[in-house]
Amino acid sequence: MKKLFRIFLLLLLLVAALLIYLVVNTFRHPSKQIGVQPAQDVSVDDGALASHLAQAIRFQTVSTSDPAQVKTEEFLNLHRFIEETYPNVHTKLTRELVADYSLLYTWKGSDQSLKPMLLAGHQDVVPIEPGTESRWTHPPFDGQIADGYVWGRGSLDDKCTMIGVLEAVEMLLREGYQPRRTIYLAFGHDEELGGPHGAPAIAELLRTRGVELESVLDEGGAITEGFIKGLSKPAALVGTGEKGFMSVQLSVETEGGHSSAPPPQTAVGIVSAAVARLEGNQMPARIDGATQAMLDYLGPEMNFPQRIALANLRLFRPLVLRQFASMPATNSSIRTTTAATVIEGGVKENVLPSKARAVINFRILPGDTVAGVLEHVRLIVNDSRVKIELLPGSVVSEPSSVSSIDSVGYKAIERTIRQLFPSAVVAPFLVVGATDSRQYSGVSTNIYRFTPIWLHPEDFDRIHGTNERIATENFAQCVKFFRQLIKNYDS
Repeated sequence: MKKLFRIFLLLLLLVAALLIYLVVNTFRHPSKQIGVQPAQDVSVDDGALASHLAQAIRFQTVSTSDPAQVKTEEFLNLHRFIEETYPNVHTKLTRELVADYSLLYTWKGSDQSLKPMLLAGHQDVVPIEPGTESRWTHPPFDGQIADGYVWGRGSLDDKCTMIGVLEAVEMLLREGYQPRRTIYLAFGHDEELGGPHGAPAIAELLRTRGVELESVLDEGGAITEGFIKGLSKPAALVGTGEKGFMSVQLSVETEGGHSSAPPPQTAVGIVSAAVARLEGNQMPARIDGATQAMLDYLGPEMNFPQRIALANLRLFRPLVLRQFASMPATNSSIRTTTAATVIEGGVKENVLPSKARAVINFRILPGDTVAGVLEHVRLIVNDSRVKIELLPGSVVSEPSSVSSIDSVGYKAIERTIRQLFPSAVVAPFLVVGATDSRQYSGVSTNIYRFTPIWLHPEDFDRIHGTNERIATENFAQCVKFFRQLIKNYDS
C-alpha cells in the first residue's frame, strides 16, 4: 500500500512539475506587439473614394487564358480613367507603359542614397463563372455603391489596392509631400493568369536599370476575424512568403469498345483510382518558416489553453498539427496541398472511353519543390498505365523565400498597422495563393503581402466568387493606410 502511495505521489509531483514548467515557459513568451502612438487622423471623403473605386470596377479588365477574348480596350480605358482621376500622379510622377498594358510610375525621392520602395497591385480580375450572374446582389461590373459597400468584381481583388495606392499618392501630392526615398507604383495586367508578362517585365526593367529595392508590398494578407480558434482579437497577417504552384496532368489511353464487355478498369477508372490515391496520401505536414513565425506572434495573444500549446510547441506539436489539418484554411499553411480540379473522359454512356485525364493542382510549401512534388506523384500513383506530366502550357512557380521581419519594410508595415488598427494583432504569415510579388525577387529580398481589407469567414468566398464587395469605410481605411505607410518609410 505504501509503495502504491509513493508511486501515486511521484506521479502527482511529476504532473505538478510539468504544469509548472508549461506555465512558466508560457509566461516566458510575452507579446511581440509593438507600442506606437496612433497616427494623426486624416479627413477623407468616403463617398468620393468609393465612387472612384466603383468607376474602376466598371472597366471589365478580365484576364482569360484565350488572348483573343481579352478586352484590351478595357485596359486602355482604365488607363485613361487613372489619368483623368489622378492628375497629380499623372503629371508629377513618371509614367511608363510596360508589356503593352502594365503600368509603372516613378515618384523620385529627395535622397538617392536610400533604396526605393515599390507598391504593387494589379488591374486585371477573374471572369464571372457562367451561370452565376443571377446570384449577384448587384451586377458584377456595375460598380454599384449600396448598403455601405462597393459591389463588384475587383472590389477586393485587387482594384482596392491599386486605386487605394493612387488615392493615397494623389492626396500626398496635393499636400505638397516630397518623399525622401524613391517610390515605384507597379500595376500588372495579367496577375490572374499567373503574371507571365506584366510584373516580370516591370521587374526586368528595374533590374536592367540597376535598381535594388528596399522592399516590395503587394496584395496577399488582410485583417482577419474569426479564422483563428482561440484568438479573440483581429489578426493583421502580413505575408512574408508565398507558396509555389504547379498542375500535374494524369492521362491514360486504352482500347475503346462497347460497354457491354468492359475490362476490369476503364481509362476513367484508372485515372479516378490515381486521383483517389493522391487525395488519400497527402504530402506531410510541418510547422516552420512563415507559419512558425505566425504562431510565435499570435500565441501570446490567444486564450490561455492555446497560448500554453503554442508556447510549448515541442510537446504539443502533434496536437497543433492535427488542429490545423482539420480545417482547409489552416491545413494549407502546413503542407503542400493536393487539389483535384479537372477530370475528363468518355463520350457516351455505352462506349468504353479510350482516353481519360485528370488535373491535380498543388500549392507548394516553402521547403518543398516542383521536382519533389512530381516524385511524390509518381510514388503514390505507382501505375505504369498512367502518364504523369506537368500540365502542358500551365504556369509553374517554386515557392518563394521567406522575407525578414527585421527589415525597414516590414517594420514600416507593422508600425502603420498598429497606428491605424490598434486592436489588431500583427503577425507574419504564409500566403497560400499566388501574387505578382514573387516576380520581384530579382530586385529585392524584402517582399511583403498585405492590404488592410477586413475579412470574416463569410467573406472569404467572395474573393473570385459571387457578391465580391468592400465596405466604403474599409476602402477609406485602405487609402489612409497607404498614405501613412509612405510617410513611415521616410520617418
